Amino acid sequence: MTVIAMWAHSRSMSTAFLRMMIERGDVTVVHEPWLGLTEQGQVTVALAGDRRQTVRSDQELIDLLTEEGRERPVFVKEVLDHRYPYLYEHPERFASFVHTFIVRHPAQTIASHYAMKPTVTSPEIGYERQFELFERLWAATGTQPLVLGSERLLEDPKTTVARFCEYTGLPYLPEALTWEAQDRPEWQLYRGWHLDVIDSNGFQAKPKSYPDTIENNSVLRSFYDYHLPFYDRIMAYAD
Repeated sequence: MTVIAMWAHSRSMSTAFLRMMIERGDVTVVHEPWLGLTEQGQVTVALAGDRRQTVRSDQELIDLLTEEGRERPVFVKEVLDHRYPYLYEHPERFASFVHTFIVRHPAQTIASHYAMKPTVTSPEIGYERQFELFERLWAATGTQPLVLGSERLLEDPKTTVARFCEYTGLPYLPEALTWEAQDRPEWQLYRGWHLDVIDSNGFQAKPKSYPDTIENNSVLRSFYDYHLPFYDRIMAYAD
């Protein structure tokens, strides 16, 4: 068995991917534990069999996920709104995980992030953190992590998810590509960020317009200009 990690920037469609993983039914799904640990000082992880366990440190969390992964595959999705120091400084501690990344073009991402959080800072946009972690994990594991593009996931979910399954060793379950629109307990702490996936029933393109974009807001444009090179560098490895 194994632990599969998906490292994301916010507004990347990573929660929709997590919703698909829940639909599978054969994987224990853990939603953004490092975000909760960093912002709350502890995080309670929902485990298989309606068990729950609270952890208060990075290594406790890694140990818990590793132990769970011995019994049943675990999928953990994490956003890089913070640069979690322990993970960047000790990638060897979780090198046994199977590492994947999901990346969306920064123009739409930045506008969406700003609409949700007008106080967002450039580091929180996340592409620099993503690429740094990608390089550190590649060096620690000796294996290139899988990179999935959100746009391709929308255009061709069957092929994209099948590639993810091939890389991670999970069986491909096409029936999991659609689901019933519903709220989920995993999302309650940051529910406002997940309204789109709550209303979704699959990987669906829902074009949105935002009053502030990289075209009319100089701060957002500066975020874009800074992060675009990191986006290009990580997407050079995308499947």
